[in-house]
Amino acid sequence: MALQHDYVERVYAGWLGKIIGVRLGGYIEGWSYERIERTFGEVKGYLQEYKNFAADDDTNGPLFFLRALDDYTHTREITAEQMGMTWLNYAPDGHGFYWWGGYGKSTEHTAYLNLKNGIMAPRSGSIAQNGHAVAEQIGGQIFIDVWGLIAPGQPKLAAEYAQKIASVSHDGNGIYGGMFIAACIAEAFVEQDIRRIIESGLAVIPADCEYTRVTRAVMDFHKGHPDNWRDAFKYVKANFGYDKYPRHCHIIPNTAVIILSLLYGEGDFSRSINICAMCGWDTDCNVANVGTVLGVRNGLDDIAPVWREPINDFLCCSSVIGSLNNLDVPWCASYIARIGSRVSGARIPERWQAIVEGKGPRFHFEYPGSTHAFRWDSDERSHVKAELVNTEEAAATGSRSLKATFDKVQGGYAYRVYHQTYYRPGDFDDNRYDPCFSPILYPGQAVEAKVMAPKSNGFPVKARLYVKDGNAVAAGTGDGGYLYGETVEIKVGEWTSLQLVIPPLSGACLEQAGVEFIPAPTRGSSPTLICYIDDVHFSGKPNYRVDFAKERLEKWTGLHIEVSQMTFLRGIWTLENGELSGSYHGESAECYTGDLTWDDYIFEAELIPKLGEHHRINFRVQGGIRSYAVGLAPGGKLALYKNENGYRLLQTTELIWQPEQPVAITVRAVGDCFQVSANGGNAVLDYTDGDQPYLSGMIGFSNAEGSHTHYTGFNLRRI
Repeated sequence: MALQHDYVERVYAGWLGKIIGVRLGGYIEGWSYERIERTFGEVKGYLQEYKNFAADDDTNGPLFFLRALDDYTHTREITAEQMGMTWLNYAPDGHGFYWWGGYGKSTEHTAYLNLKNGIMAPRSGSIAQNGHAVAEQIGGQIFIDVWGLIAPGQPKLAAEYAQKIASVSHDGNGIYGGMFIAACIAEAFVEQDIRRIIESGLAVIPADCEYTRVTRAVMDFHKGHPDNWRDAFKYVKANFGYDKYPRHCHIIPNTAVIILSLLYGEGDFSRSINICAMCGWDTDCNVANVGTVLGVRNGLDDIAPVWREPINDFLCCSSVIGSLNNLDVPWCASYIARIGSRVSGARIPERWQAIVEGKGPRFHFEYPGSTHAFRWDSDERSHVKAELVNTEEAAATGSRSLKATFDKVQGGYAYRVYHQTYYRPGDFDDNRYDPCFSPILYPGQAVEAKVMAPKSNGFPVKARLYVKDGNAVAAGTGDGGYLYGETVEIKVGEWTSLQLVIPPLSGACLEQAGVEFIPAPTRGSSPTLICYIDDVHFSGKPNYRVDFAKERLEKWTGLHIEVSQMTFLRGIWTLENGELSGSYHGESAECYTGDLTWDDYIFEAELIPKLGEHHRINFRVQGGIRSYAVGLAPGGKLALYKNENGYRLLQTTELIWQPEQPVAITVRAVGDCFQVSANGGNAVLDYTDGDQPYLSGMIGFSNAEGSHTHYTGFNLRRI
């Protein structure tokens, strides 16, 4: 059995609709209708320009909660408890990701603390544990869209998954909202009639619950007054407004706005999300849910360029996995569709199989209109206008590529098309949900791409791959931080393959990877340069060293300061005297860098115990509750641990250590076998984990029980 022929494109459209809704509503989140109208008159498009839109809980939650189906099981046997464990694994403890408003105030904060202290899902989100007011806030439906996207045409199945994930933090109408939204999205794959889509959502929740009562009331009002959405909002505010329900962001008033927008928008994407934004209240959440439903229902053709172009296929997140906080929307769509195929037991349509299964190039441009968040730059940017568009005019493989057009080029200058592989605070205008990053490309790896120049250029063009080292730029090196591959003259009308193998480097932070085009000098007026890019890929294993004396503190705000290239789970992580410093008052302080896919490697780090008796490095890190750690332990010991939502001691050996005395620890991880040595000696720990071993993951640093540790730097070498 195969999924419907346009399933993958509709997932992409639905996820784009979600992101568009968050961006449109984010600027006016919490505003009233009256304030919005006084300020903007009529909402007709984005209300704020951003360099890049920062992270948001509405998109953090869906993508990372979905990983439960990778980490445990994609089948209906998945449990609410396992989904709750996914919260603990991917969300930082007390910062980023959610609104951390306090226990009993923020529903998500309340649920997280319950989980962390052993009150597992579904009790963690229950009315019995937390009370009606906390359990029935809006979060039950804002994190839910992906569960509809993985169950096309199966609203009951979507609701089943949604019920479990919503129960981690919500109950009652909070759960019903999640089930309803997921079912509507699933139904939108196969149904065009808006009322029937809404009815499919109502069919999966109790007929006598408040959620159903309010939804039907709005539907009835629309049936009798179909022409003026403002009259409908007056009705909603008078009968189901915030003053009728407890706390600050109850699900019911916002649900009424979603139903109103779907009905009065009459199926038009732009009209529906603009109405939803005008109504106010929890605008980013409401508009995002409406955007997903209509993105799926209508497909990409109904999402105008004015909505897509500012996003440029970029999605910022704020999990503990720094390399997953820099995402492009096609990657997200492929990931969601891959899960959808497994859940449904149906095949991905043939033309999408390799892409969805991740067997092709990382950046393929096959989604209509996609750019994969590629950007442009030039030595003469002040004189040049450029455009990057998805096109069917040419393709190295598949049917699409990225077309780069530079106007008024001059011979010998560089014109670049690149993907940003690391972000810093200066790349954003805001600090929503505390984003932080690890690079997605490292020394030792390789970059590949295919390029073509059309006959219309009328002049020769050379090309070469490059990466840009942001740390070298900061240090003021003469080369501007650029590392180049071989320069090749592009054959007109033919695809040329380019490759750059990045050498091992010390102290680097790769911020860009792309293609540099160099046109030949021409006589007369400055001409237009056109080039096509396709099949851009990163491959290979890392080989690099980080000296923390060369890293920096990245200040987003006075309360959000990160160590460059690192994300952290909890604790105080900073730079002191050119060394990474970590401490915490109780359980483990942890920070990480790298990529989840790294498998076999040698990880060396030097640590300096300052205070306390537990000083560690981590490897094969898959999140906050899944990793290995090795380090100094009480009683003159070197100890190896496994983190399974709590560290379990695996093996120890004698190692005399003292405060303030550096210790170099080396871990060799190959498959399920780990060899550990200290201070350059032979292996002193040799362990094989035969009990569901972690076979890949990031690297990191940690300590425990009030300890304070410094780290001078580390080496990572591929095996």
